[in-house]
Amino acid sequence: MNSDFRSGFVAIVGRPNVGKSTLINALLGQKIAPVTPKAQTTRRRQLGILTTDDMQMVFVDTPGIHNPRHKLGKFLNQEAEEALLGVDVVLYLVDASEPPGDEDKWIAPRLSRLSRQTPLVLACNKIDLIPAQSLTPQLEAYQALVTEDAQMYPISATTGEGLEPLMAALVSHLPGEKPEYSPEQITDLYERDIAAELIREACLLKLRDEVPHGVAVRIDEFTERGDEGAYIAATIFIERESQKGIVIGRGGEMLKGIGTMARGEIEEMSGRKVFLELRVKVLKDWRKDEKAMRRFGYRIKKKNKRK
Repeated sequence: MNSDFRSGFVAIVGRPNVGKSTLINALLGQKIAPVTPKAQTTRRRQLGILTTDDMQMVFVDTPGIHNPRHKLGKFLNQEAEEALLGVDVVLYLVDASEPPGDEDKWIAPRLSRLSRQTPLVLACNKIDLIPAQSLTPQLEAYQALVTEDAQMYPISATTGEGLEPLMAALVSHLPGEKPEYSPEQITDLYERDIAAELIREACLLKLRDEVPHGVAVRIDEFTERGDEGAYIAATIFIERESQKGIVIGRGGEMLKGIGTMARGEIEEMSGRKVFLELRVKVLKDWRKDEKAMRRFGYRIKKKNKRK
C-alpha cells in the first residue's frame, strides 16, 4: 500500500429506480446487485467494494427513498437514511431523463443540509436517453435543488459515459486511510444472500405488475456439491392466494422461467454450475406485518423518544 492510499465510504442515495444498483455494478465491473425497471428492486443496504493500487472505495447501495405505504416501505426508508451516517461522501443520483419530481424535491434539501458536514456529489444519470437540446435545462433543474457547493456530473451508468470524471471526484473526497476490506472482497453479502436477491430479480422481471412488490425469497438450503457445483432450494413468498397461480403459471411454465433466469445469473455471479429448486408459498399481507418481515431480514428499528 502506497503512502498516498485513500479509503472511505460513499453512500448512493436517490428516489426509486434512478439506477443506483446499475451504477454500482458498472463501477465494480461485475454484477452484485439486482437490477430491474421496477421501483424498489433494492430492499437492503449492500456494500460494493472497489479496490485499486491507490484507493479502496466502499459504495453503500440503498433502497430508493419514497413515501411509504406499508411497513416494508418504512423499512426501506430507514435503510437509506441510516446509510448516510458515518460516510465520507454522499452521492445523490437522479434520473436526468425526467424533470425533478416531488420525491426529488423532498430529498434534495435534506441532503443539502447534510452536506455541511459531508461532501455531496450530484450525479445526473441516464443522459443517453435525453435529446441534446433538452440536456442542459434538465441538468440545471437538478442543480438548482441542491447546495451550490455540490459538484454535478452528467453520466450514463448503462453506457459508461461520464463515469471516469465522477470517480475522480469521489476519490478526491476520500480520506488518507488504510483499506477496511481485503482487496479480493467485492461485497459484504454472503453468496446465498446474493442468490436470494437474484431470484427475486427474476421474479420482478418475469411477473405482472400486481405481483412483484409482494414477493420475498428465502433460501432454504445452499449446499456445495464439489465438481457438480451447488444445490440451492428456495421459497418464493407472495401475499395472496390468487397470486400463486400467476407465479407458478400454466403447467409450471412461469416458475420454470423464473428458475432458468435466476440460475443463469447465479451461475454467472458464482462461476460454477447451480441446481436451483423453487417452490411458492403464501404469507398473507407480509409487507404489513413486522413479525413476518423479520423472517426475511427486514427489521424496522424503533426510534428512541426524546425525554
